[in-house]
Amino acid sequence: MFEAVETMLEEHAELESRLAAPETHADARLAKRLNQRYAALSATIGTWREWQRLGEDAEAARELAGDDPAFAEEALGLDQRRAEAEERLRRLLVPRDPADDKDVLVEVKSGEGGEESALFAGDLLRMYTRYAERRGWSVEMIDATPSDLGGYKSVTVAVKAKGASEPGTTPYALLKFEGGVHRVQRVPVTESQGRVHTSAAGVLVLPEAEPVDVSVDENDLRIDVFRSSGPGGQSVNTTDSAVRITHLPTGIVVSCQNEKSQLQNKEQALRILRSRLLAAAQEAADAEASDARRSQVRTVDRSERIRTYNFPENRISDHRTGYKAYNLDQVLDGDLQPVLDSCVEADLAARLAALGEQ
Repeated sequence: MFEAVETMLEEHAELESRLAAPETHADARLAKRLNQRYAALSATIGTWREWQRLGEDAEAARELAGDDPAFAEEALGLDQRRAEAEERLRRLLVPRDPADDKDVLVEVKSGEGGEESALFAGDLLRMYTRYAERRGWSVEMIDATPSDLGGYKSVTVAVKAKGASEPGTTPYALLKFEGGVHRVQRVPVTESQGRVHTSAAGVLVLPEAEPVDVSVDENDLRIDVFRSSGPGGQSVNTTDSAVRITHLPTGIVVSCQNEKSQLQNKEQALRILRSRLLAAAQEAADAEASDARRSQVRTVDRSERIRTYNFPENRISDHRTGYKAYNLDQVLDGDLQPVLDSCVEADLAARLAALGEQ
């Protein structure tokens, strides 16, 4: 398995040379993509070199143990550290989702539960925003349809990392586990008798596609314009600035009304459309792949309930991994990492098991 590192050394050296060239940084998107790949290779190659060095040091300590017994104990410690490095290296070499180095679009939509569901969608948006702030990511509002009481019927944001990220720490690599139905159990603000209600909101997570990732033919698009609307359906604009785009070959429909101009809304809608087309293409490729290669994330039915947020018990439960904790208030304030870690570990275990079956 570790022989694969040998093939990475040449690519790593080539990337280092390209990143040192001034012309590379004239294209910000290219520079970011190369930096992401360079960071991933650096992490793997650095761990591989540590694993090799520890093996050589342990062997040398064993040779010296005949003259000084203290070296025998040192050799045992080096063997332990080498085993730990080996496990890290195995994890780094597990085939990753090809979209894991991308930024992400997160769409949150209200579902069952009416106004209470819209308020919960707002809670989820705040949770993701605060989590992003903790990681030093930026959050950009793409489109939003607010509800009467301050929640969201639908909201889309872009979450972006700043600079190159280590493997597995990019926005998509972590937030992709949020896709699905999130269920909430609490007393709604509209409930006068204090009864606990259950409602749900849906989350869709898409790797943000660059124009070079997906080619969109203008002839394949039907573009409609309309007036933006706010809570209660009232018009918030006197011009037809909102845009709805239908991709005729696939039937995918996206709309955007958050910007003030029709042109800006069109650009944002195209941004969402490209990401949906990229996700659809990746899903189609996964469907044709063997079980061992198929993404553990994308095979999950998006209608599946993935998590429950129980306010009376201050409990959060992830139904895919069995994770359960009684710090719901902290999670909603952005302390989402332990929940995501349980998903990352489950996904990694499945990928390692699949490799073992090959």
